[in-house]
Amino acid sequence: MGIILETSRLILRGWQDNDAASLFKLASDERVGMAAGWPAHESVGYSRAVIRTIFNKKEVYAICLKGGNDEPVGSIGLTLTGSRERPLMDGDAELGYWVGVPFWGRGIATEAACEIIRHGFEDIKLRRIFCCYFDGNVRSKRVQEKCGFVPYAVNENTYIPILKETRKEYVNVMCAPKCR
Repeated sequence: MGIILETSRLILRGWQDNDAASLFKLASDERVGMAAGWPAHESVGYSRAVIRTIFNKKEVYAICLKGGNDEPVGSIGLTLTGSRERPLMDGDAELGYWVGVPFWGRGIATEAACEIIRHGFEDIKLRRIFCCYFDGNVRSKRVQEKCGFVPYAVNENTYIPILKETRKEYVNVMCAPKCR
């Protein structure tokens, strides 16, 4: 099953095939994916495919409420390997997260992000964590501010292949406590 991380209110655990219906219920709401740069899910089968591919990585977690029914309310993870579009140096990672609309405004993304950041710096020994948001995504901007990220760069024309569109992207960074 992999690593399980916990906070006072949350359990962060690996995604499982049987989470597909829960994922679809949350990710089929256009407000979630479009803000993050991906299309709304159109079927449980598509959600299952996302779990088996995109979410089937070492540091990607389902966000679940403690005392609940173990049903995911969102997703969070660290990307440890870069790509041509998003190069990362050794010791760097990129944080990504989203929370389903019924759970907005409860501090869940901030709480989960703080735990992932702690895990990244203390357990994985990362040097820097980057986190991005698209212009207009005020919720994600606030989460990053609350967690202590600082501005790093602005990409005026970030192309999002899956949506076939270009957006303005803000890139923030946080250094490991020993680098501050």
